[in-house]
Order: sequence, then structure tokens, then C-alpha cells
Amino acid sequence: MNNIDKQYNELLSTILEHGIDKSDRTGTGTKSIFGYTIRHNMKEGFPLLTTKKMAVKTMMTELKWFLKGDTNIKYLVDNNCHIWDGDAYKKYCDDSPHPYPVITQPEFINKIKTDEGFAKTWGELGPVYGAQWRGWFQEGEQVFEGDTLQVYNEKSVDQIKNLLEQLKKNPDSRRLMVSAWNVGELDLMTLPPCHYGFQMYTRLLTDKERYEYWFKNNYETGMERYFDSKNLPDFDDTRHEPTPKRAISLMWNQRSVDTFLGLPFNISSYATLLMLIAKEVHMIPDQLIGNLGDVHLYQNHLNQAKEQIKREGYDLPYINFQNVNLLGGEFNYELINYNYKPTIKAPLSN
Repeated sequence: MNNIDKQYNELLSTILEHGIDKSDRTGTGTKSIFGYTIRHNMKEGFPLLTTKKMAVKTMMTELKWFLKGDTNIKYLVDNNCHIWDGDAYKKYCDDSPHPYPVITQPEFINKIKTDEGFAKTWGELGPVYGAQWRGWFQEGEQVFEGDTLQVYNEKSVDQIKNLLEQLKKNPDSRRLMVSAWNVGELDLMTLPPCHYGFQMYTRLLTDKERYEYWFKNNYETGMERYFDSKNLPDFDDTRHEPTPKRAISLMWNQRSVDTFLGLPFNISSYATLLMLIAKEVHMIPDQLIGNLGDVHLYQNHLNQAKEQIKREGYDLPYINFQNVNLLGGEFNYELINYNYKPTIKAPLSN
């Protein structure tokens, strides 16, 4: 079995065997452990679970939404991504008085699609991930003018743009970080961020690694005929341009982990983000690391987890990205050789 499916199944088994029963805000109840790390070498393939079919387009749409800095579910709904429907609908039902009668969730989503004014008001989730990634609010200088308090020079911080600039200018920096945990705005968010920040790390590639990359991208077969790892000359940048000089890794931190439904998306989404950033700064994706806090299975996911750990996975797929406009939140992708077992359905708790 590939390494990511193996790690994931080991985590499911650990929770089932050692997890403690805990209550939670949704009222569903969980089995929970505290503290777990997942690590994947991107050379081994794109970390997408094969022991059940994954909704790849849904995951990619959500990531585009983050990168656009969008916080309204209309973009998601219009692109058939329904991850955040329940959170938006719950907010609609909890907030009163309503300008509209309380309606069912399907009716709510239809109004998001068809009623622009309704979507602008009730599709908004507050300053969630996209707002923090692309426009962290930075308050300006407060000055009293007579009895009136004036605020000057308000601005927002584009953390993704700043990250790309720092990776190009100072790739050995230990400050290559993006945070979504804006303490001053948590109360304004429909849901505080579960994966609350990520950090990047780069290193120089060895000549051997650069030769491997160059041969892999210039010869479809028979690489061993050209590559003698025991007798390598210094890498010739003039001859072998534009071979990257650095490898780049990403580590994300997550306070709360819906292991059955959410974590598989988180793994693949951050792998995608790593690859997109690597492409933008001309580096090779290296290590993907997830540091996980409260790692849980909802009580109504236990049977599904038991079913999944019985399954043997396939080799990991590969993925290619084209037409990447990272700061515009746009990219195309081609998923190659994705083999998978059937979907395992499970309810989403909001």
C-alpha cells in the first residue's frame, strides 16, 4: 500500500483503539486523541487517498476560493462545492430577525444561487481563511480630532503575496509563515479556522538531485542509461537550465481534525498549495507535513472508518498544473493514473 493511505489507516486504527469519548459543539460526539503528525515525500506521488474515491474538484474549488480571498459561499455554490453550505445555513438559522422566513437548507442554497442580494447578506461567512490569507486587517493610527476619533492609514496584509516575495528574496528565512488565526476577528467568523497556519522551508538541492530532476524531465524512459550517481560532474547551469536549485517543503498546523471527512481534503489541499507555490518560485516540492491537534472521529463515522481500514490502496496518482495564476486563485490541473476504491458516505457535522 502507498505510504499516505498506510499512514491514514494507521491513524484511523489509533483513534478507534485509543480514542476517548468526548462531547463537541455539534452535539454528535467524538472519539478523540491529541497530537499526531503525518509526513509525505512529494516524490512518491500526489497524496490523494486511494482507499476511497475523493471529490478532487470540490477540494480544488475550495482552495481556489481561499486563494481568491473570498469569504462568501456563492462562488463555492456556483461551482458545485458544498463544503460550507451547512455552516452558512446554520448561521442563517441562528441569526434573527430574518428578512426572509426561515427556509430549508436546499431552499437556502437555491436562494444563494439565484438571489444576489440574499447571497451577499447570508452567503457571507465573515473573515475566514481567504480574508486572513489575502487581506489580514491592520488597523491604522487612531487620532482624536476634537471630540471625534479618526483612524488613518488602515491597510490589509496580503500574506500569500508577501510569502512569495520572501521565498524569492530570502528563501532561508525562518519567517515564511501564513496564519489564519486572527485573534481579534475570531468572533466575527462563522467558524474559526481548523487548519490555522502553515510554514514553508527551503533547502539547496544537491547536484545529484538536480541531475535526477533534469533527466526525469528530459527523458521519458531509459534514465538509467544516462545517469551514473557514483560519477557525477558538477551540475552545469548553463547546459541544464532551467533546473531548480532549491527544494521547498510545507508544514501546516491544525487544531481540530475531522479525520474521516476533513483530513483527506486537508492533506491533498496543502499538497496542491505546496506544488503551486513551488511552481511560482521555481523550486521542487519536497516534504509535506501535517501537525494535528485534536484528532477525532465523529461517533457516526466509526463504522465507515472500520470499513476503510480493511481496504488495500493503489499506487498514488500524479498531477500536473497548467495556467497557474496563484494570486488570482486560478489554475488548471490534470490528475494522472488515479485508481481508487468506492466512495464511503458519511454525514457532515456542523
